[in-house]
Parts: sequence; structure tokens; C-alpha cells
Amino acid sequence: MRNAAPGRTSHPVLIFWIIAGWVGFALLPWYGVDDFYSFGWLADGWPLDKDYAPAAALVAQGQKLWLAPMALALIAPLLVLRRPKSDPVFARVLIAAGAFGFAWLVAQGLGIGLRGFNAGWLDALFGPLDDRQFGMGYGALVTATAFLFLLTQGLAAHGAVNGDVFVTSAIAGVVAVVGIFVFFPIAKMLLAAFATDDGGYSVAGFFPKLFDPRIWGLGCLSGGQCGAAWNSLFLAILVGVLTTLLGLAFALVLTRSGFRYKRLLRALTVLPIITPPFVIGLAIILLFGLSGTVTTGIAATLGIEPSRWIYGLWGVLIAQLLAFTPIAFLVLIGVVEGVSPSMEEAAQTLRANRWQTFRTVSLPLMRPGLANAFLLGFIESMADFGNPLVLGGNFDVLSTEIFFAIVGAQYDQSRAAILAVVLLAFTLGAFYLQRFWLGRKSYTTVTGKGDSGVHPRMPSGLAIPVYVVVTLWSAFTLVVYGMILYGSVVQLWGVDNTITLKHYITAFRVSWGESGLRWTGSAWDSFWTTMMIATIAAPLTAAVGLITAYLLTRQKFAGKRAFEFGTMLSFAIPGTVIGVAYILAFNVPPIEITGTGLILVISFIFRNMPVGVRAGIASMSQLDKSLDESSLTLGANSWQTFRAVILPLLRPAILAALVYSFVRAMTAISAVIFLVSARYDMSTSYIIGRVENNDYGLAIAYSTALIFVMLAAVGLLQLLVGRTQIGRRTSHGEGH
Repeated sequence: MRNAAPGRTSHPVLIFWIIAGWVGFALLPWYGVDDFYSFGWLADGWPLDKDYAPAAALVAQGQKLWLAPMALALIAPLLVLRRPKSDPVFARVLIAAGAFGFAWLVAQGLGIGLRGFNAGWLDALFGPLDDRQFGMGYGALVTATAFLFLLTQGLAAHGAVNGDVFVTSAIAGVVAVVGIFVFFPIAKMLLAAFATDDGGYSVAGFFPKLFDPRIWGLGCLSGGQCGAAWNSLFLAILVGVLTTLLGLAFALVLTRSGFRYKRLLRALTVLPIITPPFVIGLAIILLFGLSGTVTTGIAATLGIEPSRWIYGLWGVLIAQLLAFTPIAFLVLIGVVEGVSPSMEEAAQTLRANRWQTFRTVSLPLMRPGLANAFLLGFIESMADFGNPLVLGGNFDVLSTEIFFAIVGAQYDQSRAAILAVVLLAFTLGAFYLQRFWLGRKSYTTVTGKGDSGVHPRMPSGLAIPVYVVVTLWSAFTLVVYGMILYGSVVQLWGVDNTITLKHYITAFRVSWGESGLRWTGSAWDSFWTTMMIATIAAPLTAAVGLITAYLLTRQKFAGKRAFEFGTMLSFAIPGTVIGVAYILAFNVPPIEITGTGLILVISFIFRNMPVGVRAGIASMSQLDKSLDESSLTLGANSWQTFRAVILPLLRPAILAALVYSFVRAMTAISAVIFLVSARYDMSTSYIIGRVENNDYGLAIAYSTALIFVMLAAVGLLQLLVGRTQIGRRTSHGEGH
């Protein structure tokens, strides 16, 4: 027995997950409490009150007996605690216990709903169920997590992914959360598209709704109106092409010209990213609306009647170009800078002029950037909700039609789901067309060898139109932002232009009372909620994204391509679709979180996760794998290597993911508009409420305040990124 003792390890990680499983099953409320962030249930009848009772207490009281089998899955791992990992029984028991426990928890969650069994065949098999299920709470969450990681402990002991517990657990964890919060809502939405008025499902009823003339009508060809699908597609193609061209023009000025004020121009191009999405639409109304400055000026000068031309395709197009050109620019600036100067110099050495060099060498090598910029512009246009709502007029698009199908008088979930399916089909189609267009050609120009060449200037035939476009667009952007700032400090735009701060005071009033400082402004509740949600979501988004990037760049495992597709799927899903899918999936058990702050945090994490993944992949691709191998050779495991070696070298990628996810959480509207509640109202939904009430001054004042808040946050984070980069460059000598 003494000789066998070294093999009988204590398995501290396994013990932790066994304890966690029992805590979730026997101590924590199994079903959801009123407020996920509140722990008032500890003093409100717990653990015997049925509303807050753990699963063990419910079973002991003869209630929810379908929870009892999970106790067997928690007992089984206790039987192998004293066995070594090399013992085949150890792996088999953990795999069986983890798989059974997790599968049972999922099956009973999906099988039993608000009115007993969710399926008729379950009624026929077991008889009618008198009891009901509620949304899962702390207990179910902790127990499900324990079962999942008991399973991964067993798989690692069985030899999966070279027996690496951290990698196996990370893969299973990411697959589980992506499956629950991306694939499950999309599947529920697809199922809802086949729903009938009597609560059943019918394929026959799906197609008449899908081919509704309001979606696919071509009346615009004969002087009428086209359906929302054609309007959205035409608008998205226009926006994709024009934002790509504008982004390329700005990138060329910054990299292939002698322009002096490059920093100022770069700041101007990025400014719309931190602007709430419909604020630009409001500024355009202030300029070109019926009472707008430009409209009334031209009408007075030419003696013509002011028109409402801005409400429709052209207004939405202008607003989206202003909003999404910076995204195309950020994609293209890196690609344009990344073209190897030595290749361009080689072409000129072979007597090609500047135009020939640009057309035959530089432009083809920018092809991936152009394709990605177009795809981003296309998807952002498809998903955009704020600008079409403010400026659309009679120009119907899919995103606003989905909104009115859910929150309008009709409340037609089936129609909303069908519209969302059409929207998803368009974006996934663009995603695959882009992949097909790029093909499998190599566009690599930067290798391990140094490249000290200098990019040639633009050919004069290209430089002149590029300068003209950039100058005009920059001037227009400045005018728009000037109008935003001006519109926030006038009494009533177009009627009383007296300068006033009343809008800021109404929104952000602070007073001192008997109980101390009081936030009495009407905007404070939504502002603090937004800050809280964004602050919670940003680090979680970065964490999930970077762990996923580590798995994709550093590990080899079965199903890796499907894993990558699943993690990037939410990138191609418009926010409007995410909002509808989350309502359909999480409004009823087993995960009943609609109307809570938790659903907002989760939607931001999985909507913005692909950016963290891409930032992590880009940074990790530059780190030699010998760093990992050295750490592993010295006895560290994968978790220690990831935490102590890789993460410190990924600080720029971490901060990039934090900046993006924080800003997107502060400015998002397309998904948020479906998920907010009276208790958890976000800044963007509050602002759009003011717009609907024609309170433009307050809406613009709030938006302006948000812009300055985000400028401060982004500036602080960019300062940290800069220090990190400088530290690396000066590491020889003064660096650490």
C-alpha cells in the first residue's frame, strides 16, 4: 500500500468541482430570484421557502422530483477520489457522471416548462404533470458548470487533447456558452418562424409569410414602394461599396501622401465610432430636415418650398456613411500600411509608373482588407436600427420592421422571426461570398525579414480625386458634429435659438438634500445602468475572446474549424436578430432572464466576442510558439503558461478588446432596444425615447455627454496601450 500511495493523488481541482456541484444542488436557490445581483433571499425564507429553496430541499419536500437523479451524478465522483488518474475507472466514472448530470439537467430544463411537459409525447409517456418549472437560478448554474467540468476532468484523464485539463476545460466551456447563447437562441428563432396562431408549428404556413409582398414587393419599379428585403439589400450594398471607397481614400491619404495633419485626420475618422448611432441622423435632420438650416436657407434663397427629401433612402444612406466609414477605415489602414514597400519598389525598378504599380501590385494585395471592409459595412447597414428609425420615413427596412413586429400593436413574433431569418440569410450570404471571392490565394507580404522600404506616393491621377473626396467628407463630418454640439445648447431648434444649458441640467441635474447628494436628473438612472453593464461586459468579453484565440492559435483538436465558425457566427449576425432571438429563447424557462441586467451583459459579451477573438489571434500569431514550449519544458502546465507567459505579452490586444466592447456596449441600440426594461434602461434606448417624443435637445445633449465620457475612457485606455508598446521598443537598455 505504501508503494501505491504516490499514485493516489488528492485531485484538488476535482474536489473543487465536486464541492461546487453539491453547493449548487444542496445550498443555493435552484430557481431564479427576482434580481440576479441581489442576495436578499438569504433573509427571506431560504432555504425552506419554495421560491428560494435549493434542489435538495425541494426533493426532500416531495416537490420537483425530476431533480433527484442529479444527486446520483454528484455522488459518483466521490467513489473515485482515491484512484489515480491513470486508472481507467477514474476517467470512465467522471465522464459518465458529468455527461449524465449535464444531459439530465438540460433535458429536464427543456422538457418541462410553465405548464408542465413541453411536448405531447412526454404527456403520453409519463402522464400529465401537475407541477411547473421556473427559470434556472444560482443553484442550477453552479451545478451545470460543475457537471461540465467533471466531464472535462474525465476526458482529460482519458487522454483528450494530450490529457491537458486546462485546454479540455476551455474548449468545453467555450463550446457550452456559445451553444447556449448563440446557437440556442438562433434555433429558437428559426423554430418561431414556423409558429402558427394556435400555438403549433406548420411548414405550410411559413412560406406565405416568407414571401409576403411587404417583404419582397417590387412596387418601386412602377412608382410604388419596394419590400423591406429589397430596400435593405440595396441600401447595404450601397453602404458597403461607398464606405469601403471612403475608408480607402482616408487610408491612402494617411499612408501615401505628405499630408501634414495626419493625427487630426485620424481622430476625425474615428470620432463616429464613439457616437450613439442615431445622433448622426438627428444632426442631419437639423441640417436638411423640413426646418433644417440648409433646407430653409436654400428655400429662402431660391424661393422654393422646403421638402422632406431627407426622409427616405438618401437620408439613411448619408447617416450610415457617416457612421460606418470609420469602421472601413480602421480595417483598411492596417492593410494599406501592411503592403510591403519593397514589392512596390521592385515594380518601379521594372519601369512601372506609379499608377501601374498601384493598380497591379498595391491594390491586389489590399484585396482582403477591401473584402472585409465591404462585409463590415454591409452587415452594419443591415443591422442598423437607429438611423432608419429616425430618417427612414416610408423607406422600410428589415431592422425597423422587426422592431415594429415585436413592440408594435400587432405583436407578431412569427413575422419578426421570419424577417430576422431573411436578414440573417443576407448577412451569412455576404459572409460566404466574401470568403469565396478571396479564395485561397496568399496575400502575405510581411515576413520575418526586415523591410525598410518607403511606400510610394499616390499617382497624381488618383491623388487629386482622393484629396477632393477626403476634404469634402471631412468638412461635412465637422459640420455634422458642430450641429450636434450646437443643437444641444439651443432652446428649441429652428424656433428659438437662444443659447441655454437647460437640456444638460434636465438630464444631469445634481442636488443636495437631507440625505446627501442626489442624482435628480432624468438621465442618471440609464447612465449609471449603462456604465455598470458596459463595465461588467467589457472584461468578460475580452476574457472569452482571448481564451478562444489561444485555443485557435496554440492548440490542435478535433473539430477546430467548426469551433472557429461557431465562435465567429455572432459576428455575421446583426444585432436586431440577436435581440429577437434572445427574447424568444430567454423569455421562458429554462433560462428566464428577459428584463434583467444579466441578459444585457450576455448579449454584449457574445455580440462583441469575435473582436476579442480576432485581436487575440492577430497578437498571438506574432508570438513564437517556442515561448510556450520553453514554459512547458520547465514544468509549467498550459494554464500557468497562458497566465504567466502569454497574457503579459497580449496587453495591447486585451486593451483593444476592452475599448471596443466598452464603446459598443455604451452605443449599441439594435439588440438593446428589445432587451431593456423599466428597471434596466440603457442610454441609447432612453435617447431614442426622447427622439420619439420630439425632444431633440435633450437627446442630443445626452448623446454629447456620452461622446465625451467615451472619449475620456478610450483616451485613458489608448494611453495604456501606448505605454505598453513603448516599453517593448525600449526594452534594450532602459526597458524591463
